[in-house]
Amino acid sequence: MKYYPINLDIQNRRCLVVGAGLVGTRKAITLLNCGARVTVVSPDPTPQLKKLAAKGSIQLKERSYRSDDVDKMFLVIGATDDENLNRQISKDAERVNILCNIADRPEVCNFILPAIVSRGDLAITVSTSGKSPALAKRLRLDLEKKFGEEYADFLRLMGAIRDKLLSQAHEPEAHKALFNRLIDNDLIGLIKAKKTKEINALLLEVLGKGFKIEDLLTEFCMKTNEKL
Repeated sequence: MKYYPINLDIQNRRCLVVGAGLVGTRKAITLLNCGARVTVVSPDPTPQLKKLAAKGSIQLKERSYRSDDVDKMFLVIGATDDENLNRQISKDAERVNILCNIADRPEVCNFILPAIVSRGDLAITVSTSGKSPALAKRLRLDLEKKFGEEYADFLRLMGAIRDKLLSQAHEPEAHKALFNRLIDNDLIGLIKAKKTKEINALLLEVLGKGFKIEDLLTEFCMKTNEKL
């Protein structure tokens, strides 16, 4: 089986998780963090999911799964330890033509979930096409050591620079050379070392006046409601 790699926009889309043990809880939180409207169905949810439901972050149905739970959903994830139930979820998803993932059962999925390294807007995924989740996990751990939180800060800064350039009517195609110069001059390393003076000197050299990291990030976070 060859899978087609894709990054899926689930912002404000209705997503269902059936099963609320440790795996189901993790799947629900990942969906939530990506902006989905999450519904969880389980007669025995974890305390963490109950807290999220109490805050209104997710919809929690503390009962057994019903076939019509998949109706009007964008995707469903089955995370129960009941093989027959998992296969029923897959059949129900097929009936209404929605995306379906059954944890650790690639043969009854129409998509599988890779191991993910997340650093802010940077997402690095590893897939073995379901052949060896253990290897995918090992590679993820190796990548987590190589790609630190400085990559999240770097992308936040690059997003702020891009927004400012666009506001000055710069052509997007012209940005490529500027961004490459910043990368080639180890902007990521400077961010990791927290060398603000050197960062601003590099921004001045490459972009000219009006590009200071403090001002860029403040403006960007005000616009996007992110925290510095």
